[in-house]
Amino acid sequence: MIEVQLEVIENVEKKPKPNPDSLQFGKVFTDHMFTMDFSSEKGWFQPQIIPYAPISLEPAAMVFHYGQSVFEGLKAYINTDGNIQLFRPEENLKRLNRSNNRLSIPPISEELILSYLKRLLILEKDWIPTAEGTSLYIRPLIIATESSLSVAPSKNYKLMIILSPVGSYYPEGIHPVSIQVEHHFTRAVRGGTGTAKTGGNYSGGYNAQKKAADQGHAQVMWLDGVEKKYIEEVGSMNIFFKINGQVVTPELNDSILEGVTRKSIIQLLKDWKVDVVERKISLDELRQAYHDGLLEEAFGAGTAAVVSPIGELSLEDETMIINGRQTGELTKSLYTTITGIQTGKLPDPFGWTEKVEY
Repeated sequence: MIEVQLEVIENVEKKPKPNPDSLQFGKVFTDHMFTMDFSSEKGWFQPQIIPYAPISLEPAAMVFHYGQSVFEGLKAYINTDGNIQLFRPEENLKRLNRSNNRLSIPPISEELILSYLKRLLILEKDWIPTAEGTSLYIRPLIIATESSLSVAPSKNYKLMIILSPVGSYYPEGIHPVSIQVEHHFTRAVRGGTGTAKTGGNYSGGYNAQKKAADQGHAQVMWLDGVEKKYIEEVGSMNIFFKINGQVVTPELNDSILEGVTRKSIIQLLKDWKVDVVERKISLDELRQAYHDGLLEEAFGAGTAAVVSPIGELSLEDETMIINGRQTGELTKSLYTTITGIQTGKLPDPFGWTEKVEY
């Protein structure tokens, strides 16, 4: 991608900032957005920061018919020095390109898009909340825009970045959640799109999520799509178990999303000299560890919550209570450390954070 002059069109009608104490996830959006277009003739072109507004697409736009789209999710913070700080943005943009490759979407220049994102963040700095646990959620997305009903990759695309101030995932403190093991519906299989962040992966899980919610559970735990035997993810997060002192997380297997938080947790645990392994783990093995009194902690890991402790696993024939439905010490330490690094309250020995200069 050749660097093109970024056009900035400021919104003259600024919106009022929301109350930081009542922020929800993804309900309020900032004054501006970033857009860039792609055509097979021009490549990626016309980068713009423009007022946040609806976009116009033809009913025949291919994204509506064949779901050719990808997205990412990351956050910006105001650190203790009052500067804008990002957490491993290069990892999210690398993953965006991996998703692009899987969905037959042209790659982006990760460095160039990061530079445009920084310009957008500087313009929207006043939208970044500073209250405890709050942040500015960043949603890059790419959609197919060619007007055609051909079952083939689009020749035209639109890349957008929108921003949303979000509240603390745990407004009343971090609490373990109840998870239902899903035995019927499948999230992804090898060779499918499970390793990509694409829309259909998530809407395909709504039935299972509703079933779990109707029975009082916060999320579902997905099993592999072939044997319904091996644990893969929980909700839209990666999952970890502490078993007899060892932390186990399902290995990446061409159907599990490679989470940035997952990668950070593994690196942090190794630095702490905690035994952590990536391997296949079956539901039967987990059940046996529970009955042997060896299942000590469990938690999900993702951008929104960082870590989400699991206090209860509901199976078809029994309920497993983990750590007395209390947040484990390791889970708590991981949450405190990663959020501390993200916000600049703790030192960053790994070079994970990136300050936005302005």
